Amino acid sequence: MGTLLASLPAQIQSHIKTIAPSTGMPDTEESYEKLALGWQKKLELFNQQIEAGGMVEAEGLAQEDARGCVALTYSGSLLLIGPLEGGKRKCAYNSIGLRKDVPESVVKEGSSLAGDLSLDRPVAFENGPVKSTSAIFKVAVVEQPLSLVEEEQKISEVTVILTQGFVDVNQALLLTGPKA
Repeated sequence: MGTLLASLPAQIQSHIKTIAPSTGMPDTEESYEKLALGWQKKLELFNQQIEAGGMVEAEGLAQEDARGCVALTYSGSLLLIGPLEGGKRKCAYNSIGLRKDVPESVVKEGSSLAGDLSLDRPVAFENGPVKSTSAIFKVAVVEQPLSLVEEEQKISEVTVILTQGFVDVNQALLLTGPKA
């Protein structure tokens, strides 16, 4: 096993090997290393942006919690779950283009979670941008109480910055090798 892949948590290593064929890359150690490098860079960006955006890590988000969140999946996708308003949420799923078996980016107003959002579990939607996601690795919520509009704006801002950063990471991976 390559050095970068081996440095990641076991569940992420396994997930990278599972999704590698869906990226169009060959099912090889070199591909795993590329994906591991990308995942590592995305995790660094996620951590930097949630701190810069005044967000904190959480263990999850209850289905009826009024707050929203930003989540990072095992596959390195981003999930925006807006604050609860009238029993519904604005949700967005961003796979950011490496995988061919999932939509690149989908936003759905009026979404609803099928249950609580928890670490190490997929997120399922009754009505959402996707039916379900891969398991959640990290969740971040706004640290200070904000109005609904301010919270949605904060979560959206962080997600936009992360999405662009993740796109840049993926483009670099496609243009270079594991030593990028």
